[in-house]
Amino acid sequence: MAPAALTGFLALCAWLLLTSGFAGAGKLLVVPMSGSHWLSMRVVVEKLSQRGHEVVVVMPEVGWHLDKSPNYTVKIYSTFYTMEDLDRSFKLFLNSQWKHQPLNLYSILMGPAFDVFEYFFSHCKSLFNDKKLVEFIRDSSFDVVLTDPFDMCGLIVAKYFSLPSVVFARGAFCHYLEEGTQAPSPVSYVPREFLGLSDTMTFTQRVRNQIFHLEEHLICSYFFKRVTETLSEIFQKSVPLYDLYSLPSIWLLRTDFVLDYPKPVMPNMVFIGGINCEQRKPLSQVGHLSLSP
Repeated sequence: MAPAALTGFLALCAWLLLTSGFAGAGKLLVVPMSGSHWLSMRVVVEKLSQRGHEVVVVMPEVGWHLDKSPNYTVKIYSTFYTMEDLDRSFKLFLNSQWKHQPLNLYSILMGPAFDVFEYFFSHCKSLFNDKKLVEFIRDSSFDVVLTDPFDMCGLIVAKYFSLPSVVFARGAFCHYLEEGTQAPSPVSYVPREFLGLSDTMTFTQRVRNQIFHLEEHLICSYFFKRVTETLSEIFQKSVPLYDLYSLPSIWLLRTDFVLDYPKPVMPNMVFIGGINCEQRKPLSQVGHLSLSP
């Protein structure tokens, strides 16, 4: 592991020891996000398992790269959509991003490829519809939930079972991360996602940044409508999304100021380096070439 990644890994191990009452290995519930998100998290999960922690990964039956491993237990729940549905909607999303450069938040989040996000945000309802799985989680007395917050399912699980959580993430959509964690994010010098601005903005760019931030508050509630509906159904009351983002005990952020920009962070946020989707084998050794004069 890189030094930054090792720092985050040790932070997670320290939290597991604390939550397990210094009794040795901890009991970890992992709620992953499929695709490249899981490729990054899987490395940490494998290491934790190898170090003696009991790991259970709860995953949907339909998803990318969600493979099993002898190093941890896997619990699978069914979904209402198929892999063909997911692939088709994701291809539509990719095509829309390549062919039409988004000009504002509305075109990014509310375009014709929105179906793929609907699938991402709906599978958590399938998890809670699996009564045997819910009973298993309740009876297993997990110490902590490790999750990716992209689809918010892990955050919902942590809240429902009143478990501490550790988040492994690159970031989050919209304004909920800053406002849920109470991390300052002054729009005068912290650019919003998708704008491509730096932290040294002109006056015009700052105005544009402020307008974009206001757009987030108008649109994001509709973008996450499926999540809020799931929350209301599970908890039988309205639960603000800010509540979910305020729950995590540790944020392991897969980014760095070199990749993004300087901004205020909270004490429980640990930077673990940039995006590393999957570890590759070292390059083969190449001999020196002798060039003729």
